[in-house]
Amino acid sequence: MMVYQANPARYERMPYRPCGRSGLKLPAISLGMWHNFGANKPYDNSRAMVLAAFDAGITHFDLANNYGPPPGSAELTFGRLLATDLKPYRDELLISTKAGWEMWPGPYGDLGSRKYLMASLDASLKRLGVDYVDVFYSHRPDPDTPLEETMGALDSAVRQGKALYVGISSYSPEQTREASRILRDLGTPCLIHQPAFSMFDRWIEHGLTDVLREEGIGSIAFCPLAQGLLTSRYLNGIPGDSRAAASDNPFLTPDNVQTRLAQIQQLDRIAQARGQSLAQMALAWALRTVTSVIIGASRVEQIHENLGAIDNLEFSAEELAAIEAILA
Repeated sequence: MMVYQANPARYERMPYRPCGRSGLKLPAISLGMWHNFGANKPYDNSRAMVLAAFDAGITHFDLANNYGPPPGSAELTFGRLLATDLKPYRDELLISTKAGWEMWPGPYGDLGSRKYLMASLDASLKRLGVDYVDVFYSHRPDPDTPLEETMGALDSAVRQGKALYVGISSYSPEQTREASRILRDLGTPCLIHQPAFSMFDRWIEHGLTDVLREEGIGSIAFCPLAQGLLTSRYLNGIPGDSRAAASDNPFLTPDNVQTRLAQIQQLDRIAQARGQSLAQMALAWALRTVTSVIIGASRVEQIHENLGAIDNLEFSAEELAAIEAILA
């Protein structure tokens, strides 16, 4: 295997945007490692995708303790890369991980207790082979644990030198405001919120974006392509080898596709008129609202295609009105 040397022009194309009221900047496009980077996938393909992303200016890699499959294996994959190809570039990378979904059996392997979050972070650092992560998230709210306890654990992670910044994911507007207040009082401000957001999932527009602006919190969207619905994959129905055709996928069913098909086709026509693919336009549209978007990928070509979004981020009033009419 050739010794990897990063592309010397890697910072020339990607926009980097301030994350809330902080000194940290995020690339407009970040790479998520939820699927396709686990032990069940070829390491060489995972390596090729991560290095292609970094060569294109994607500095932020989004992980969680349970990403794989099996859980933990995406962090092991990225840890292997950090120990080899990416070793000279650690200070150029923004590595985030999370805890909040089930990770191990019993009452201390899920949700938001201090015991779970601190133990999970220690295990993540070991799998990644690093002393600290750049961002550590509470992956979801816990209805049974006091918010003070969960946020106190995030504050401890920073004070112990195990994370530089902290964030939350999938918290409601009210929970976000309270979490932000608690963290601010502790002296560790909330850097970022990671919600689901796309043309087909706009819940953050009903209060959360206002809270984030008022609190000075950045935002990064997961599923900005609606599990692949907002790509050319389903323009002509459901391919047999697609995620929607897989009977074991609860997130993307044939019914989802059929319900949205007319909208997908209409949106694609606007994208074509803009000189973009549907996926590129959907990412550009989401970036009007959030600091960064997280893309997933199963091959290098998808990363390069999604990166085309940053070449046309502007929308005319007419285009926005046409999109709203389709989504209404």
